[in-house]
Amino acid sequence: MEKSKVSRQGIILNDPYAEKIWKEEAFPIHGKSKSKWLAYNMAMRARVFDDWTDGLLQKNNNALVLHIGCGLDSRYMRINSSYSEWIDCDLPDVIEVRKKHFREDETYHMKALNASSPEQIASLPDCDTAIVVLEGISMYLTNSQVHGLLQALEKKYQILHILMDVYTEFGVKASNYKNPVKDVGVTRLYGVNDIEGIISGLRIRFVKEHSFTPRALVNELAPMERLFFKMLFTGKLYRKIYRLYELEA
Repeated sequence: MEKSKVSRQGIILNDPYAEKIWKEEAFPIHGKSKSKWLAYNMAMRARVFDDWTDGLLQKNNNALVLHIGCGLDSRYMRINSSYSEWIDCDLPDVIEVRKKHFREDETYHMKALNASSPEQIASLPDCDTAIVVLEGISMYLTNSQVHGLLQALEKKYQILHILMDVYTEFGVKASNYKNPVKDVGVTRLYGVNDIEGIISGLRIRFVKEHSFTPRALVNELAPMERLFFKMLFTGKLYRKIYRLYELEA
C-alpha cells in the first residue's frame, strides 16, 4: 500500500505494479497504515534496498538474488541491472496470493519458505554468490531464529551479501504506539540490540549501517512535509528504534 501511494505521487519510488495490485485487491486500510508519513518512510526503505541490490548486481550479475519475506513486493521489476536468477520467498499462503499477480520465467521464480525454519534454505538453488534481501522480516523472528537463518545461508553459499533491517528492543516497545503491524493482528515482535551477538560464531561479518532516509530521498518531499518528516524519521531518536545493517561473508 505504501509503495503504491508514493508511486502515484511520482516521488521516491517508481512502482506502477504496486499501483496495479493495490487497485485490483483494494486491501482495507486501518489505523496507522493510513499515515502518509509512514508511507514515505516505507517507500524510502524500499528504495534503499532497491539501490543496494542494484549496485551489487552491477558487480555480481551472476549472483543469485534471494528476497526472503517478499510479500507482494515487485522489487525484481524495479531493479535496472540484469540477474541470472531471482527467487522471491515467503510463507505458502503469501506465495499463493503472489502467484495471482506475478509470473515466473527463466530467471524469476517464487518459492514457499518459512524463515523460522532454516533447514528449508538447503532446498534453494546452489550458487557461489547470493545477494539476500531481508526487508521487514527480522522483527518477526527471535534473535535465535535470525542467527539460525544466517547460519543456514552461510552454510549454503560461499559468498553472501545481506541487507537486513531490525528493530531495537526499544523499537519493539515503541511499535506499540507507532507501528501499523498491530493493526493487522501481529501480537509479538522482537528486537536486536547487538548485531555482533547475532552473528557471533558465524563467517558472516558486519560491514556497515545504512540510513533508511537518505538526504536525497527526503529532499524529494515538499518543503513543509520535509521538515515534519525529518522530525519523525531522522536523527538519533529514530536510530534508537530502527537500524539497517549490511552483512557479508
